[in-house]
Amino acid sequence: MNDERLTVAEAADASDERPPERPEQPRQPGPGREERPERAARRRRRGPVLFTLLLLPGLVTVIGVAAFLALTGGPPSSGPEDPDADQAAEVGIDPSYVPWLRQAATTCTLLTPSLLAAQIDQLSGWSDGTDDLSGQKGIAAFTDTEWRTWGRDDDGSGKASPRDPADAIMALGRRDCSLAAEVTALRTAGEVNGDLVDLTLAAYATGADAVAEAGRVPPTARTYLAEVRALLPRYEALDRADSGGGAGTATGVLPAAPVTPLTVTSPYGSREHPLTGVTRLHTGVDFAAPQGARVVAARRGHVAFAAYTKAYGNRVVVDHGTIEGKRLETTYSHLSSLDTAVGRTVEAGTLIGRVGSTGLSTGPHLHFEVVLDGYYTDPRPWLANGG
Repeated sequence: MNDERLTVAEAADASDERPPERPEQPRQPGPGREERPERAARRRRRGPVLFTLLLLPGLVTVIGVAAFLALTGGPPSSGPEDPDADQAAEVGIDPSYVPWLRQAATTCTLLTPSLLAAQIDQLSGWSDGTDDLSGQKGIAAFTDTEWRTWGRDDDGSGKASPRDPADAIMALGRRDCSLAAEVTALRTAGEVNGDLVDLTLAAYATGADAVAEAGRVPPTARTYLAEVRALLPRYEALDRADSGGGAGTATGVLPAAPVTPLTVTSPYGSREHPLTGVTRLHTGVDFAAPQGARVVAARRGHVAFAAYTKAYGNRVVVDHGTIEGKRLETTYSHLSSLDTAVGRTVEAGTLIGRVGSTGLSTGPHLHFEVVLDGYYTDPRPWLANGG
């Protein structure tokens, strides 16, 4: 121990910039003054010992801090280290739920983390207790019967439980997406009308059969739908990391005009239906064309639907795959004849039918729609030739 202290002291003393001293000669005490040996020894050691006592602890501290920073990657950042935690704090939920909400939302294109969060808030208020009257369990309020269908051990805990938030969130996503597929098929066939999210929430509340029977959101589902919609703004922060895309690059994506020329008689947007008198969204564009005129696919794709429906008459739906990660479909309605079939691959310009006035129609025309990730959008920006 004494040897180590001496070595450090000598090293520190050697780094001093003072000029080297001559070998110290024994001092002769003055007349009548005899210097005691221990005082002379203390005077010789004073410089190095003081340096050691004063500076060595600081040197050790600096070395320790430097080693800690090297191991931990540097000083802590002043910015947020966990975006999920920040968003969870903003919306008032457990941070551990956020990655599961995001993962569940990837189950199908309809879902968003905010939609799932709003549903859970409406169902349970984020309480994982058990409702003794209804038998609903966990934050997603699953009954035992429902859980047998939708429950899985998604977090690998060794047990699938509705009281496990991760399992419950993922199961809710699977259930929503299954309902979305059902109502999408109904809407594609022209049997129901309405916003796809609204129809899915309605099917959750009352069942897909009730939606099909009503042809829209049934009255019995409106309260649940309104409550979930009212909660959505509270959770919009959860969607920020997943935002982007959209139809910003729509121009010219559809190279072929479905009919020629593109003469618009009724644009996309809210209007009063000429037969029913009901004001609602006109989900596509009506193009004027004579009976029997050629109707062609606007882009390469495969035929997802080709059949007669009550509202749309003869109707064709072409799936064009994905555009920047979003599924693109076009629809062609009120046709006098079908010149294609489900499963066929069509190129831009391929004949798929003839203009007619079947279904709820006042005269020959083509009702043309563009559906992006399940949502109707104005078709005209997508067409290369406008309209």
